[in-house]
Amino acid sequence: MVVDDHPMWREGVARELTEGGFEVVATVGEGGQAVRVAAAVRPDVVVLDLQLPDLSGVEVIARLLATQPGVRILVLSASGEHQDVLDAVKAGASGYLVKSARREEFLDAVGRTADGDAVFTPGLAGLVLGEFRRLASAPPSDAGAPQLTERETEVLRLVAKGLSYRQIADRLTLSHRTVQNHVQNTLGKLQLHNRVELVRYALEQGLD
Repeated sequence: MVVDDHPMWREGVARELTEGGFEVVATVGEGGQAVRVAAAVRPDVVVLDLQLPDLSGVEVIARLLATQPGVRILVLSASGEHQDVLDAVKAGASGYLVKSARREEFLDAVGRTADGDAVFTPGLAGLVLGEFRRLASAPPSDAGAPQLTERETEVLRLVAKGLSYRQIADRLTLSHRTVQNHVQNTLGKLQLHNRVELVRYALEQGLD
């Protein structure tokens, strides 16, 4: 689903996605409408602009995830301001691209977001990881901590380093599906909702 308040840009993005082999289930121009329509069409990925006329993009992210925890949200914004990026990620966005991204970069980002990767415009991933390190002011107690297998811990460490699922699969000589299963199992054990939260957990545990 594409959410952007500029009709020409919105339709252009939808057209690029369709030509790139994706199914666009809806295009909308307002945040409240996006939340309502998403509940009906249940998109796998939402491509979201932060500047909307009725709700902030951050509020839309929070509402989408509250009603559909499994949806993945890729922000596509004209803003590369650090605070906008951090606010979006803290709200639960899976990734963040600026609108100056090339077509190939954008289509690759949507595909990777659908696969569960955290995708950022070059330079922004380091910003996000740095913020998570700052937030991890003290390591949590190990008492009662969920027990991960050796393989799950190994995969988690590579997730924290920013590797994609396919890169992790190549590194560990596993299938892409097996890596996804390890990540899903780890999310379940840790009661986390997405890969961004998983990266934060890994950094707090010193696994980077």
